[in-house]
Amino acid sequence: MSSRKEFRDLAEPEEAHAAIASLDLEPAPERVSLSEARGRVLAERIDAELDVPGFDRASMDGYAVRARDTFGADEADPVVLDLIGAVHAGAEPDVTVESGTCAEISTGAVMPPGADAVVIVERTDETAGGDAVEIRTAVAPGDSVMLAGADIAAGARALGPGTRLTPREIGLLSALGVDRVPVRGRPLVGIISTGDELVRPGEALDSDAGQIYDVNSYAVAAAVEEAGGEARLYPHAGDDYDEMERILVEAAEECDLVLSSGSTSASAVDVIYRVIESRGELLLHGVAVKPGKPMLVGRLGASAYVGLPGYPVSALTIFRTFVAPAIRRAAGLPEPRTATVSGRMAVRERYGEGRLRLMPVGLIEDETGETLVYPVDKGSGATTSLVEADGIVEVHPDTEYLAAGEAVDVRLFSPDVRVPSLLGVGEDDPALSRLLDRLSAPRYLPLGSREGLRRLRNGVPDAAVVAGPADVTGRRGAGEAGGDAGTVAGEIEAVDLGGWIREWGLIVPAGNPEGVEGLADLVERDLRFVNRDANSGLRTSLGNAVADLAAERGVERRSIVESVDGFELAVKAHESPARQVAAGKADAGLGLRATAEKLGLGFVSLGDQRVVVRANADRAEKPGVAELRSALSGLDSIVEGLAGYEVGR
Repeated sequence: MSSRKEFRDLAEPEEAHAAIASLDLEPAPERVSLSEARGRVLAERIDAELDVPGFDRASMDGYAVRARDTFGADEADPVVLDLIGAVHAGAEPDVTVESGTCAEISTGAVMPPGADAVVIVERTDETAGGDAVEIRTAVAPGDSVMLAGADIAAGARALGPGTRLTPREIGLLSALGVDRVPVRGRPLVGIISTGDELVRPGEALDSDAGQIYDVNSYAVAAAVEEAGGEARLYPHAGDDYDEMERILVEAAEECDLVLSSGSTSASAVDVIYRVIESRGELLLHGVAVKPGKPMLVGRLGASAYVGLPGYPVSALTIFRTFVAPAIRRAAGLPEPRTATVSGRMAVRERYGEGRLRLMPVGLIEDETGETLVYPVDKGSGATTSLVEADGIVEVHPDTEYLAAGEAVDVRLFSPDVRVPSLLGVGEDDPALSRLLDRLSAPRYLPLGSREGLRRLRNGVPDAAVVAGPADVTGRRGAGEAGGDAGTVAGEIEAVDLGGWIREWGLIVPAGNPEGVEGLADLVERDLRFVNRDANSGLRTSLGNAVADLAAERGVERRSIVESVDGFELAVKAHESPARQVAAGKADAGLGLRATAEKLGLGFVSLGDQRVVVRANADRAEKPGVAELRSALSGLDSIVEGLAGYEVGR
């Protein structure tokens, strides 16, 4: 009498999930061309290596001017400037705007040398002779100009590890000039169907002999590809032990995971479990689930092995329930979800323009797991708006506003879009980029410390990263156990999760050829300076230093500011001033010692600045915030090697 392998003590579904999770399916990372990157998952952070746009450009049709030449101009008393030529999009300027002159400029054109603002054409008139222009409004430096790096700046964190590359991310990578992308490997899955009765589609079928076409090989292969794996079909194995052993071992040597279907039930001719026991390790045989009780989990050499039932419906059901999640995890892919989600508005959003609005929005979950929806709009020309938005809310033309808490439906850009584990807003910082790499699926908007505090006050993000002086009241000492809780601008409770110290100052060319020693040199000498935007914590600390210098000299702060060439024309990201210095476009820029060392530049210290990670107290126990708190406990390793950094004590 032949022996039989009986199903005794069937495993619970949780045990099957745990057994498959214990198998190592993750392949090594690889690099692929941008044309092959759609649907893949980034294996490491991508930082911008250039500014986008790469030049200062006009954002409106009009006239490129020196802003100081327009001061005092109005409808009653226009300023007349000589017209010296025209600059068109896609062409290098061949004119230089000097005092008392202007140049006609098209939207998207490169700003000509000497010009720092654009007067829109509607506020101008050409003189009768066409050789001069009447300017009927005053403009400030930067008006109607999109500065180099305004979309995304060189050195900024563009995309983080774990990001799935959809057309929107590929568009951003294209704008950055990236042609090959580091991605997570796709698990190679070998697929074997067993049974003497199987015939491959396209071959002759003898139904009288009980033959059937091999359905599972192709159905399971398609499911593997859908889950993010790469399928490889092997010849089907009959019920002969030696042949089955040969094919299984060959597949195990070549693949990360081997899937077989059929030959797993408790029949005398079902021998596959004996192959696994002989050549590997059988972890599980039989699961208390219907359909799909005859299921195997084990290891075969260095490869993982799962045996699926023979019936196609059962095989696909078991695959989708137990195996597909493991393949997605190995490939770094999220669980699929529907293409439309419901949520409630996190903030009040005004509209009332009388047109259908397709409002880009982001998603975040509050402390109860409810989906919050917040508007995302950096302008139609900004590629990064697509990356930060998860979908679209259609706003009816008659809608005046969407109230905070109002229910909305979001049409996702892709069914694969998932709510980020954590939403942060605030300062951009090299240590922060390293910190974010340690989180599972964060979204971070580097909008500056001031904007981070404002949004935290409105209750949208989970956390804000604040550098330098901050408008926070009711705080306890930073060293108190359990974090620093307080009221941000008097509206919500905040908890300080930790932070670090960074050294800030003036970045100068290597060797400091101008001999810059401090802020006074910028005031007293003809040096070109590059500042940070008003939301930056660095800008706040610089403003305080300017105020101190003004008080020391007994003059108004404005007089100090006006003496610094370039103080008001600011750039976006922490590396932007340094890169302008490196390019020879400025004599000094506001920045960090770490940035100066990274780019091989000189540095003049102006002091130390504390960076604090502050969380919405209501979400302190949210999993994403808990993960952030845990990552902050490893700050010593995060700041290691960053010049001028130390852990805040």
